[in-house]
Parts: sequence; structure tokens; C-alpha cells
Amino acid sequence: MRTPFARFTPKTRFAAVTVATVLSLSPLAACGGGSSGSGDAKSLTMWTFKQSHVAALKNAAAQFKKQTGITVTVQAYGPDDAYTTKVQAAAKTHDLPDVLEVHSDGEDFALGATGIARDLAKDVGADWSGLYQKGVQTSGTVTPAHYKESIPSDSKSHGVKEGQRFSVPLTSGTFGIVMGNKKMLAAAGITKPPASYEEFLTDLKATTGKDPKNGGVSLGLKVKATGLTWGLQPLAFGELGKEKYQALWGQDASADFASPDGQKVLGLYSQMQPYWMPGTQTLDIDAADQAFAQGKSAWDIGGTFTLAFLQQNGMNPEDVMAFGFPGPQGGAVPKPALAPLALTGLTVSATSSHPENAEKWMKFLAQPAVASQFAKDATEVPSTELGADAASVMGATLADMTKAFEGSPENTYDPNVNDFRPPGYDQDSMAEILADLTPLKQKSPEATGKALAKLNNNFWATANK
Repeated sequence: MRTPFARFTPKTRFAAVTVATVLSLSPLAACGGGSSGSGDAKSLTMWTFKQSHVAALKNAAAQFKKQTGITVTVQAYGPDDAYTTKVQAAAKTHDLPDVLEVHSDGEDFALGATGIARDLAKDVGADWSGLYQKGVQTSGTVTPAHYKESIPSDSKSHGVKEGQRFSVPLTSGTFGIVMGNKKMLAAAGITKPPASYEEFLTDLKATTGKDPKNGGVSLGLKVKATGLTWGLQPLAFGELGKEKYQALWGQDASADFASPDGQKVLGLYSQMQPYWMPGTQTLDIDAADQAFAQGKSAWDIGGTFTLAFLQQNGMNPEDVMAFGFPGPQGGAVPKPALAPLALTGLTVSATSSHPENAEKWMKFLAQPAVASQFAKDATEVPSTELGADAASVMGATLADMTKAFEGSPENTYDPNVNDFRPPGYDQDSMAEILADLTPLKQKSPEATGKALAKLNNNFWATANK
């Protein structure tokens, strides 16, 4: 799995907890350990779990060396599990690199809590953070909300302090992005993105009618939280608007998932049922994206980060139509925007022999000219604010994806905002229930709503004890 859903992704949580558990037992966490990274003042090492970033980072490193004389050696270890294992082993032997690419606002906190990541709070000033998009300028910082989440002793970030900063953003984006194969869509008479959820359903009917086997939509529903976070939640926000959307997770029975509002949303989402790619419930995220790249589905639901993976698997980005998950035409927010969030960030290992040079490298990557080239090389949205040049820099398809970011606070679905959900909320168990509605078609919207409301009430009851 290549990317998180948000800060509460199952994979991020698993990886972070695993790292935290192992590292908390290491002498490095207990007493600071010795130096690691490169011993040469004119060289640095950097690790990443994103193979698609390697060429882009190496190109940037060549320019960095020209400017500073400092060599950066970039190494990739993937997939995520292999990267986690590598970090675990290196922590035990005090052989960590100078810089680590991490999942933002989760994995970085776990590494900071165990003494692996250096606190950057005093080093990242306004001149540095101001280079980033407004929505991600403070990514990697322990906010009051993050600190509250860290208080339980079993929290992956237990031990961090409010105001500490353990990473700066490298890539940004969002999920809830729908992609269509232009050639397959054109064969069904579709030449432009749907203006509403209803039009999207009509388009799905057209492509599956044209090609019953390969005309459906793929989504990695083996990881059931994708259906909840990438599909239902943006759809629910569009139908209900911000306040009523948040009320689905509240304590008022007249507004939760069993209420008329909840039933309306679940009914809308269940209309996807006839159009799932056959077997999509058995596919993880990578496999679902690969199916789309191979022409086994006409549509794919993912995020801005998906395009690079599709390209790696032989699909030309210019053959992809992309747009944000559309809202219902009669909904409270018929044209919802999707807020960007930091996806990956950069952290300095606490044992780096040359933290100043490591930070110099990280700040170099945030420069607009460098970030622009990174975007071209990696087919990813950089966290740096590129302004009016973004479309020409990133290419038409990726630029189309970022158009989903454009909106006001009231009409923007923001996956970063979670304070309306009960403490101890577990999206995975909620997603298990939702999967019984679709794609498994084992429960009705009414039964699904009651089950979701019951579980959500259990979370609140536990929190209120």
C-alpha cells in the first residue's frame, strides 16, 4: 500500500505502532544512542518508501550538489512493510540515515515519540514553512488535537509534546478522486466529467452497458476503509453539508446514520452496487489501480497520488480523465471541493551526524523551482505552493485533480478534521459494516444505518465513562 487515507489509515497506524513498539525497546530511544547517517560532512543519506520518488529525488540531489557540494544518496525500500522492517533494523543497530521520508502526521509522530526523529520546531521558521501550500504549512507539528490523541498510553505517539515538529511536508494531495479511461469512456459516448453524482451513475451505467466485463469501477475494497473514506464520506458531505455530515457521527439519534439523513446517504451510496468491477472486494489498493491501468475497469477511485502509480504500470496520464467525487445535484453542496492534506514528509533522524546539512537539503526540496521539477519527474503534487504555474508544471491530468482543491471552507470536504467523531473512533470497524451494504450486498441501508449508529454510540459511551 503506497499511501495513507489520512492520519488514521490502517496501514499508517500499523506501521507507526510497529515502529514505535520496536524502537521503544531500543537503547537509541532510551539514551539517545550514537551517530548514524553519513559520517562525511559533505554527504548525506536519505531513505524513502516511494519508488516513484527515487528518480525525482536523485535529480534534485544532483542540483543540490552543484549548489552546495553536498552529496545526497537516495535509497528506496518498499513496499511499506519492507520499509518499516528496514527502519526497525537500523534503529536497533544505530544505522539510520540522515533523512527519512515518512507518512505525514502519523508515522513522523511515532518516530518522534521514540526519540528517532529530531524535533525541528526551532529550525523551521516562517521563511521555510511559508514555501508550502497554506493547508499543509504546519504539517508535522504536534497540535493540541494531536497532543490529545497522544495522551493514552497505547497511542503510537505517546510521549510527544505540544508544539514539537517532527517533519516538513514533501507531497500533498487528497483522496476521493475518480479517474476514467478516456478511450473506454469515449467508446460509451462519454467525453467530459460528470456534473453530479447522478450523472456519474449514468456514466457508469453507460460504460458497463458497453462492456459488462471491464466497464465498471475499481476500488481496493479489500481494505474496506477505502469505501468509507474515499467514497461514502465525500458523498455524504455533498448531500448533507458540513453540519449535518458531522452530525452523522454525533450523539443525537435524530441525526446519526440510522436517521433519515443517514438513510438518505446510505441509499445514495448503495446505488454504486451494480457498477463495481467484478471481484473488487478482493483487491487491495495497488491491485485495484493495476486493474484500471490494465483496462480491466473503466473507472478507478483513488487519490492524486494514484496517477504516478498508474504511469508506473504503463498507463499514459493523458489517457486519464480525473475529477473529484461528485456531489448529488440536489445536495446541500452539489459541487464539493476536497481539501488537500500532506501525504508524505521529511524528517531528520535524531542520530544524524549532520542535521544542519540534512535540514538544508529538506529546505532545498521546498524551493518552487526544485519542487516544480520534482512534480514533473515524480508525477506527484508537491507540498510547495506553485501558484499560477501549477498546471503547466504538473501536466493536464494532475492539474485537473488539483482543481478539486478549489473551494470555500463551507463547501470543502476536509479529511483532516476529525474532532466531531468520538474519541477512540475506529474507522476500520465502521468500514466493515459499510462493506455489508456495498459491495457485499448483505444488508439494506436501514440495517446498515442501525449497525453504524450502534457502533458509533458504543465509541461515545466508552469515551464518556
